[in-house]
Amino acid sequence: MEFGSVVQFLENRAVLIIGATGFLAKIFVEKVLREQPNVKRMYLLLRAADAKAASQRFHNEIVGQELFRVVKEKYGENLGTTIAEKIVLVPGDISVDEGLGVSSSELKQQMWDEVDVIVNLAATTNFDERYDVAMGLNTMGAKHVISFAKNCPNLRVLVHVSTAYVAGERSGLILESPHRMGETLNGVTGLDIQEERKLIALKLNELRAEGASRDAIKRAMVDLGLNRAKEYGWPNTYVFTKAMGEMLVGEMKGENMSVVILRPTIVSSTFKQPFPGWIEGIRTLDSLAVGYGKGRLTCFLGDVTGILDVVRFMHTSLSQNITRIIVIPN
Repeated sequence: MEFGSVVQFLENRAVLIIGATGFLAKIFVEKVLREQPNVKRMYLLLRAADAKAASQRFHNEIVGQELFRVVKEKYGENLGTTIAEKIVLVPGDISVDEGLGVSSSELKQQMWDEVDVIVNLAATTNFDERYDVAMGLNTMGAKHVISFAKNCPNLRVLVHVSTAYVAGERSGLILESPHRMGETLNGVTGLDIQEERKLIALKLNELRAEGASRDAIKRAMVDLGLNRAKEYGWPNTYVFTKAMGEMLVGEMKGENMSVVILRPTIVSSTFKQPFPGWIEGIRTLDSLAVGYGKGRLTCFLGDVTGILDVVRFMHTSLSQNITRIIVIPN
């Protein structure tokens, strides 16, 4: 597909946004509401037990955030009507199955019939996440999204958000090439996603048979993930499971599906839009800014010639906020 104005492309499109309560997803939803009022519909898939719980999460964690201040000013008393017309909340969980954990068959069919664009932003970004949890969201979740997308006859593009750090800790020129199934960073052979899943299940069964506590199971799953990641050259469970997710996306997409993999680096605050400096919590580089601002960090050692990979959101257009883009050819 040709790259043009993302805002223009979304006109009269139905967009499925997966992981809607996440940091990046909220920024994307706000941007679309503010700049493309003619979007046909946004389906927001978020983890919730039912429609009521989904509505509570949407109002508390998404539209209720300070990020949406400009959107509220723009729409005024019509905001509620706009949300009712443009947004459909979808309780689900991509780690569950190929139906994305959506219990309503009618809603699933509606999405299959309507959706033009899928943006998968769902992930656990904890570096030392439990291996079973990270595998479910970052790896198998990607597989389930691809399977779901194959039921959408009108799909124009699927955008899978990964991370630049699937490249691991390497120096020199790193080409932005897709991860092939079973390919590792250190050349060690034998990486098999199904075998990794079996290893997780086996370890969990052993721990439960031994009567291990919740804390013990959690520690064991964290250790297993880190060990498996380092076995194949990745520094942590997060980037390892995201890399395996990319492998499944490339393997399963088929010849007729347009897929774009985005690999952002360190994500920081908003730059200019909707207003400067919005950030959710203290993450990555933000702790340095906060420490300096409060006078607690007076010195920080670093290489002044080094390149700092930081993405600041909302500069001029949706398409300019990502530093690395992989287009998987048909």
